[in-house]
Amino acid sequence: MPAPVNSFKHRLAQGQRLIGCWAGFADPYPTEVLASAGFDWLVIDGEHAPNDLRTIMAQLVAMKGAHSHPVVRLPMGETWAIKQVLDAGAQTLLIPMVESAAQAQDLVRAMRYPPQGVRGAGAALARASEFSAIPDYVTTANDQMCLLVQVETRAGLENLEAILAVEGVDGVFIGPADLAADLGYPGNSAAAPVAAAIQQALATIAASPKAAGILAVDDETAQTYASWGAQFLAVGIDVVMLARTARETVALWQGRG
Repeated sequence: MPAPVNSFKHRLAQGQRLIGCWAGFADPYPTEVLASAGFDWLVIDGEHAPNDLRTIMAQLVAMKGAHSHPVVRLPMGETWAIKQVLDAGAQTLLIPMVESAAQAQDLVRAMRYPPQGVRGAGAALARASEFSAIPDYVTTANDQMCLLVQVETRAGLENLEAILAVEGVDGVFIGPADLAADLGYPGNSAAAPVAAAIQQALATIAASPKAAGILAVDDETAQTYASWGAQFLAVGIDVVMLARTARETVALWQGRG
């Protein structure tokens, strides 16, 4: 019995456009609500949301069997942290601040068992193997690992083509906010130089065998990014969506006197 098929990875390889959303509440209940909405993928965010290994695992459990595929974003690309979330059941990782091919290669190896990588082979007690119910997990898991790397600095853009050439990188995600800050336009990803850099980066990725990804929190920007080549596109952030709706509701009732 092999490791479960990573449907997200295979749909990316087929060139399908996949629509996603950020899950930032660090709790399984709202993530389960999001998963019921029909998004193709959800980011369980460990970089800017207060997630830890246990809250990430709880959300993976909540999403089991859902149409939405879990994408776990770690705050860093440390081998030990990657090992833990993979053993918890993640198959797709989003790693921030990737700036070189060497860094991307290290991430590929961290996600794979030897001889292709350095992932520790302790799957017997892991949720990923269904606690040893998948006897062929260790010999089949490598093919189902999906690595998405975030390019969000000037250095990352300069090395984009080299990063794209790394075997085992399935997609490159452009981070508009950090890129804007690194280019000297903090808080303004719509600034002309930033927009031009994003457009060029998405086009470069889309022209490669790898998938291009990005996040937009308004529909007009999302459609623009899609036209520039974004294939896996996040179109919302749950925390922002709740906050916006709550504020609009309060403003409506305050305006009624």
